Amino acid sequence: MAETVAEILVKRLIDWGVDTIFGLPGDGVNGLFEGLRLHQDKLKFIQVRHEEAAAFAACGYAKFTGRLGVCIATSGPGGVHLLNGLYDAKFDRQPVLAITGHTFHDLIGTHYQQDLDLDRLYMDVACYNQRIMGPAHVVNVVDEAIKTARSCQGVAHITIPKDIQEWKASDQQRSTMNVKHHSADLAAGRYPIPREEDMEAAARLIAKGSKCVLLVGRGALGARREVLELAEKLKAPVVKALLGKAVIPDDHPYCLGGLGLLGTAPSQDAMSECDTLIMAGTSFPYIEFLPKPDQAKVVQIDIDPTRIGLRANADVGLVGDCATVIGLLTKFLPAKKDTGFLEKSQRRMQSWKKLMEERGSRPDKPMKPQVVTHELNKLLKDDAIVISDSGTIATWAARYIDIRGNMQFSLSGMLATMANGLPYSIGAAVAYPGRQVVCIVGDGGLTMLMGEIATLVKYKLPVKVVVIKNNELGQIKWEQIAQDANPEFGIELQPIDFALHAHACGATGFTIEDPKDAADILRQALAHPGPAVIQAVVDPNEPPLPGNITLEQSIHFAEALLKGDKKRGEIVKTLAENKVREVI
Repeated sequence: MAETVAEILVKRLIDWGVDTIFGLPGDGVNGLFEGLRLHQDKLKFIQVRHEEAAAFAACGYAKFTGRLGVCIATSGPGGVHLLNGLYDAKFDRQPVLAITGHTFHDLIGTHYQQDLDLDRLYMDVACYNQRIMGPAHVVNVVDEAIKTARSCQGVAHITIPKDIQEWKASDQQRSTMNVKHHSADLAAGRYPIPREEDMEAAARLIAKGSKCVLLVGRGALGARREVLELAEKLKAPVVKALLGKAVIPDDHPYCLGGLGLLGTAPSQDAMSECDTLIMAGTSFPYIEFLPKPDQAKVVQIDIDPTRIGLRANADVGLVGDCATVIGLLTKFLPAKKDTGFLEKSQRRMQSWKKLMEERGSRPDKPMKPQVVTHELNKLLKDDAIVISDSGTIATWAARYIDIRGNMQFSLSGMLATMANGLPYSIGAAVAYPGRQVVCIVGDGGLTMLMGEIATLVKYKLPVKVVVIKNNELGQIKWEQIAQDANPEFGIELQPIDFALHAHACGATGFTIEDPKDAADILRQALAHPGPAVIQAVVDPNEPPLPGNITLEQSIHFAEALLKGDKKRGEIVKTLAENKVREVI
């Protein structure tokens, strides 16, 4: 029998090496699901409880594997639900293919049920966006979609009317210009190398500097050896953008940790004092944390030439893969002998780590949120995959989870959306069934998609979900106070027993309320062979303060409290205990 459009599409995905697809069925994709059923031995379907989770899972899968993530949703509302997860992939430049259904081809544009123009809706999110018109169109479109998603490091979208999904292949439907088998399932790599004169210019500029800093991001994740060799040659401390947290180990003597509101004080100090900055694989968005204009000479390395000079006024731009370019640049450079700037940064980092250790070991009740990540960090395996959601929990994860060995770490970077954490962990656990996967989430983000706990149970994914429970939208609370100088409003959450919810879904649940129990309970949870939820009830008034608090932030804190924040007494007490009395 002749193959259907759906079967042709599924087989072409398999030809491209796709082995996993995340999604939710619906009548608009029933034909496609029949194709998936017929080929389930080669292409695994992971059913989620919400299409947004499917797109997040595909994005997480892409982030942790470097491969194409694929998700599927029905026509109309299913396609709409994918969008937030797809924007996350677009903003963090991950290759994801989204496949959606559409209404009957001859009823499009006639106000039929679920006749939502997904082609138009996806115009902004997708770098490739096409509707399949028949059997002879499938292979061409699938090939182009996958090649484009991989080359632009972004989202490709294919939509197929529901009746066309069941049309049978026939050479008579092929136009004379569409020669059969002309399209290849081959994605050629792109490895540009900078011009020699640009390398020499960068080397001359760097050689003149006496206080050099490396800022590395997601694009340098595969360049650990090269980054450390360059840092050693230049005697330069290394600062990490959050998506680049796993570029080098956190315990390396050259590492100053993260940058920005979630970062460390030594990294901010190094940025404010350096005279030379090498940016590798990052378009770190918070310009105020970078050296001031004309303070430092800037060499920027990026695979995308449009990112050169985006955040800092770069003096030299080197376009190419970070590992290759950094390796070449290191050969051009003479070794520096002056270690003064590096040693100064290292002394600051020792003091910072001591402060983090003190705050992470506090016995206070209610429990401080950083106690949870501090204790969790000690128990993680050297190949663990750690995922953070967005919110204050990103601060505690960034500061207290130390990268070591082959650990991986990610979160929603440029979009900074809530609810990414749990679906990311689904993508990671499906991709790496033998590795420890730990998801650190807030109670606000988890409740958006907490039905996905059932997905963990269904597919026996042994993810450990650590919920920092403060019954508030904590990040928004502190933004209202510190950034806007307003008392908190609209941020309180109705409490949920997440351990009980875990049990209801068929997982195991744990609760931590006393800091002295944190290590033992976390150890028990991590040892559990299946999925588990660990809810940690914490102090909602512990602020995720920047490494170096600014005068403006101090004034905003004071103004917000003077306006009558209803918890100002508890906030003042917490700030005093944290030895930051200057903010009040």
